[in-house]
Amino acid sequence: MDFAWTPEQIELRTHARKVALEAVARYGRSNDSWINGYSKDFAREMAAHGWIGMTWPVEFGGGGRPAIDRLIVGEELIAAGAPIAAAWFADRQMGPTLIAYGRPDQQEEFLPAILAGETTWCIGMSEPDAGSDLASLKTRAVRDGDEFVINGQKIWTSFGAVADYCYLICRTSEDGPPHAGISEIIVPMNTPGIEVRPITDMTTNRHFSEVWFTDVRVPAKNLVGLEGGAFKQTMRQLEHERGGIDRLVSNQALYEMAKERADTSDPVIRQEIAALETGYRIGRILVTREVLGQAPGGFSAATKCFCTEHEWRVSEFVAKVFGAEAMLWNDVVHGLTYAPGYTIMGGTSNVMRNILGERVLALPREPR
Repeated sequence: MDFAWTPEQIELRTHARKVALEAVARYGRSNDSWINGYSKDFAREMAAHGWIGMTWPVEFGGGGRPAIDRLIVGEELIAAGAPIAAAWFADRQMGPTLIAYGRPDQQEEFLPAILAGETTWCIGMSEPDAGSDLASLKTRAVRDGDEFVINGQKIWTSFGAVADYCYLICRTSEDGPPHAGISEIIVPMNTPGIEVRPITDMTTNRHFSEVWFTDVRVPAKNLVGLEGGAFKQTMRQLEHERGGIDRLVSNQALYEMAKERADTSDPVIRQEIAALETGYRIGRILVTREVLGQAPGGFSAATKCFCTEHEWRVSEFVAKVFGAEAMLWNDVVHGLTYAPGYTIMGGTSNVMRNILGERVLALPREPR
């Protein structure tokens, strides 16, 4: 099949690459820039280019552009290492979720600041005993008149220390099966009772946080969608998270550096490069199917699984090419140490395979 780009798409890619390289020159290259490259200034620049909310409907302030345009821009920015993290979550998930499930007053209140690159959002999802198993979360929000009172703990909350808002996934009811009784609530991060404890991971990054909620009072109007019925909303949100270009090109900047150093006179090295180039092409096809809405429901689990395992293979190739230098602490190794996280964050590969087997292929569960 011929995946030819239109002249307009080629022009967009060229422009995005130029902006990305200029951003790297000004702010430095960020390894895994969609999650580690935090810059509010560059978020505002992205907004000025119309690159936040590119695909959102025009009536909500978005660009109304084809989904493939966002893929092109995102690929170039991330592959170069431009610092897009301050706006990425809100653009990728929060905006589309509010457009789909939010009330008009919520859309009017929150969408303009997201589009302007002025607000950063974190997602209160994982808990110490509820990572990939979202239905077992325990953070509670109890209705008290016109407010919810929230108590509980979240972990691995990216940008919890700098976010303006937390899009909180919590339990508002214990009735019914585990996936029932889950709600989504917008929590301003300056609300009394919130304690954020940054986590230093082995890469020395500190975007992860523990977030503690102790008698945090939030207006009931901040509930998004149906109280107690948000599990499907969250699953739709995860479709945005798992099937995007960020899951394929996170460490492509390191790969390009390694290709320049690689001894291509060695046929084994050439074979490895060919395999990785093939992986990039397959991954791009999978992501393209996702953004164009051509993939089966739930298939983003397979897309994430393939793409993040590809990124792991890329990191192994980079380490091999850099040899002994990969045992020193420098910018390249800083990026390599992030590789174990690719197949964990957003849902582990084992969980992705379970989702694929049960929800896409409809395979029977093993009797217990």
